Amino acid sequence: MQTEQFRSVFDIIGPVMIGPSSSHTAGAARIGKVVRQIFGEQPTQVDIFLYESFAKTYRGHGTDIALVGGLLGMGPDDSRLSESLKIAHENGMEVLFVPKKEKAEHPNMVRMDVSNGTHALSVTGISIGGGNIQISELNGFKLNLTLGIPTIIIVHQDVPGMIAKVTQTLSNFGINIGTMTVTRESKGEKAIMIIEIDQPDIGNLLEEIKELDDLYSATFFK
Repeated sequence: MQTEQFRSVFDIIGPVMIGPSSSHTAGAARIGKVVRQIFGEQPTQVDIFLYESFAKTYRGHGTDIALVGGLLGMGPDDSRLSESLKIAHENGMEVLFVPKKEKAEHPNMVRMDVSNGTHALSVTGISIGGGNIQISELNGFKLNLTLGIPTIIIVHQDVPGMIAKVTQTLSNFGINIGTMTVTRESKGEKAIMIIEIDQPDIGNLLEEIKELDDLYSATFFK
C-alpha cells in the first residue's frame, strides 16, 4: 500500500488560525509577518496590491486584516487579528489596499510595498494552501523562497567586502552554506543576501551579523 508522508500534523488538519480560510487568512498573516521581519521594524506606509482570488474576496475572507496583522507581528492564531486595521491606525501605520484586475502567477498573490520614510521594501508573496507561503519577489528580484529550509535574509548596502564579512561570520560559527543568492538594486545601492544553511540552530549568529556595518536588517527563518 502506498502511503504519503507528512512533515507535521498541520499538513493533515491545517494550521491553527483566526478566520475562514487557511489560504486567505493563515497564509496571508504569515506573508505579512515575513515582510515585517525582513523590513526589520513597523512600516509607516503600506501599499497592498491584491491579485485574482485575493483581490475578489480580501474583505470577506479576512485577507486584509490578516496581512495587516502580520505586518504588526501577529501570527495566524492571534486573538487581536480581527482588530488589526484599528491597531495599525492607532500605531500610525497608513494602509492602502489596491485590488488588481490583471492575471497573476498564482490566484492567491499579493505584493506589499512598505516604507518608513528612510527605507522601503517590496515583497511579493503567494499563499499556496494550508497556511503555507512562498516569497516570489523581493525588491524586484525573482525568488522561489518557501522558507522550508533554515534561511537567513540580509538586507544591506552594496559595499565591497560585505559578502566576505557575512560568510566569515558563518564560518566562525561552524555553519555550512547550502545555497546563497546575492542581488542588488544597482551599484552601490541596497542589496540582499539569501542564504540557505544546513542547520536550524545558529546560536547568537544573527546578533553578530547585526553588528556589521552597512546592514539594514538580518532575519532568520527556521
